Amino acid sequence: MTLSSPPCTPPTPSIFTLYCGRMTQARIISPRAFPSTRSPPLNTDVPASGNKSKKARLAELISERKLTAITERDWRELLDGLAPVSESYLRRLLAQTGIPVEQPFGGVRQKTFDELEQSLLEMEAVYTRAKESSDRTRAQLCRNVVIQAKDHARLAARSVKVTPEKKALKEEMVQWLLVWLENPGVFPAWVKLRRLKLEGS
Repeated sequence: MTLSSPPCTPPTPSIFTLYCGRMTQARIISPRAFPSTRSPPLNTDVPASGNKSKKARLAELISERKLTAITERDWRELLDGLAPVSESYLRRLLAQTGIPVEQPFGGVRQKTFDELEQSLLEMEAVYTRAKESSDRTRAQLCRNVVIQAKDHARLAARSVKVTPEKKALKEEMVQWLLVWLENPGVFPAWVKLRRLKLEGS
């Protein structure tokens, strides 16, 4: 007996249809955004005392503490009380009050040669004591303050708005400051000779 094979059915061909019409963009639904619970950053530019200026606040602090002179401790407390404030700005504000400030925090005064000489002599005394006591931090602070004053004087001398007289004044002050920075211990004797020369010319 011979078995016959079942008839082979050919596969049905797949038919693909190209659609050339306009396609509609599906709308993507995103999860609902929840409001952020993070607190906004603190505004450190607004002083704690409200809208008072730094100058007005400084006057209050001086009055509250009955300050007639500014020591290192007073200086640091004023910095904290007026924060945020730069040391150079606090120094300018204190200079306007006329209250003496302990060096090196008082900085270098350079409106006149007399002021410049006096403040540099004060700075030299503090610097020498710091070197003798191996207080490198205080000694470097003295140098930093004088360097800042030198840069300020040089900038003023190079200003296009400065008069020839003011330019010559600031250029001479830069020389004084450079001598101090080169050798603070020599400055007291040097400045005496320098002033004699200036007064005789």
